[in-house]
Amino acid sequence: MSSEPEILFERRGAAGLVTLNRPKALNAVTLGMVRALTVQLNAWAGDPAVTRVIVSAAGEKAFCAGGDIRALYELGRAGRFDEALTFWREEYQLNAIIKRYPKPYVSLIDGIVMGGGVGISVHGSHRVAGDRYSFAMPEVGIGFFPDVGATWFLPRLPGEVGAWVALSGERLNGGDAVRAGIATQRVPSGRFPELLEGLCGTVPVYALLDAFAEPPGAGPLTVHRATIDQTFAGNSVDDIVGALDRNETDAEWAGATAATIRTKSPTSLRLALAQVRGGHELTFEDCMKTEFRIVSRIVRGHDFYEGVRAVLIDKDNAPQWKPSHLGEVTDAEIEQHFAPLGANELDLT
Repeated sequence: MSSEPEILFERRGAAGLVTLNRPKALNAVTLGMVRALTVQLNAWAGDPAVTRVIVSAAGEKAFCAGGDIRALYELGRAGRFDEALTFWREEYQLNAIIKRYPKPYVSLIDGIVMGGGVGISVHGSHRVAGDRYSFAMPEVGIGFFPDVGATWFLPRLPGEVGAWVALSGERLNGGDAVRAGIATQRVPSGRFPELLEGLCGTVPVYALLDAFAEPPGAGPLTVHRATIDQTFAGNSVDDIVGALDRNETDAEWAGATAATIRTKSPTSLRLALAQVRGGHELTFEDCMKTEFRIVSRIVRGHDFYEGVRAVLIDKDNAPQWKPSHLGEVTDAEIEQHFAPLGANELDLT
């Protein structure tokens, strides 16, 4: 076991610096990291000497590849559901703290940012994409669902980009992320040290970021955006896959995307589309409460454990989903995931 702390905090000039420090684990978020960051953010919020918070990560591969899914898998397999849910409860509460944070909150993202890493960054005021930036919400591929506030931010992406991200799990580079609004600036990785040094001073954050930012450039999303908006407009996953199958103007990409979606958990796909379609009408707080309702049912189901087994444990990439086809997932099963939890509802006060 490493003796290094999983997350580091430092006061430098006017900035509170956060460093995610599990590079060998792609900086995956643990409950200890969630708790430490929660305490530190609350302390800095009330400290007049700290005028901005800067979040970065150790290593070059990942800002943060998500939550510590393997640990949550082990808890669930052992029937320790309440312990697993403690992680998600406190993680979602942290997401809300970041969303409401009273000071500029800047994430310097150079590498993979997925799942829990998105939750630590996307709700902050500024998300800076470096050269290695790679965003995805790939949860439907492990029998889970896009969480950490995805019910809020995915429906608010332009056109049908949110539905595409949720159902396909495809990655966005820095340029596409800026164009979609997931990232706020694109800055070359080589300038990150200089940018970080500047952010520790007293120049307004927005002015400094504007000075460093470069044009986002075009990526795959730009190329296929018209097809995404056309084919992902349906109100059922079957409609969307059918539209992809019928697409003739961008047939190769559409066919590959349909094939990708067909490999995902049917239950997860239906949950994800319900989130994207329903999240428009919800407040941020209600989106987070909705996600805690969903995860409280997911942990007692089948597909999450089967998906993690297939992708992360045995790595055979051959999950046996139950149900195995979209048509076998009933409306009642999906609605049950969204039902209130009574005394166990997520508290964001």
